Amino acid sequence: MWSFIVKGGWLMAPILLCSVIALAITIERFYNLREPKIHPQDFVTKMKKLLNQRKINEAIAICSNSFSPISRIMETGILKIGSCRDEIREAIEHAGKRESSNLRKYLAVLATIAGISPLLGLLGTVTGMIKAFQVIAVKGVGHPTALAGGISEALITTAAGLVVAIPTLVAHNYFFKQANSYILEMENTSMELLDILGKD
Repeated sequence: MWSFIVKGGWLMAPILLCSVIALAITIERFYNLREPKIHPQDFVTKMKKLLNQRKINEAIAICSNSFSPISRIMETGILKIGSCRDEIREAIEHAGKRESSNLRKYLAVLATIAGISPLLGLLGTVTGMIKAFQVIAVKGVGHPTALAGGISEALITTAAGLVVAIPTLVAHNYFFKQANSYILEMENTSMELLDILGKD
């Protein structure tokens, strides 16, 4: 494996760095971008019940002890209770935008890695072919062993760039879809919260 990396030349270093970053983000997103951490249904049901019963202090205390995005949105809305409906809506929407941004955290990095990895591979192809042609210019075409170094560098970096880019692109699209799904779910819950808080 190490000899394979060495044969790919210096451009294998940034490609490997991209792969490590992409893997770290993928693991982090798999762990944090789950419904129990984002929009726990039992928490939402309990909060709706407390708010309908007008147990405001208890609801605030539960939100403060929870660390999910929907709990922070709910707490923001509950703390505005007594204000007009538009003020409550504005507070909820502002909190929702902040939490939505957090759900999409690191996705831009994944998209960038998916884009630049094949370009790094292509650059490796170019540098490898330049080496191969330099060998031809100096020694002629009768030295296949000398040519092999440049050609193998070209092929290895191209393959490595694609190996990093393809799963990274898949991961980005999956997490982007998951984040949008949770954002929609939180928006629906926020509107239900607004209806409950705006009753009086």
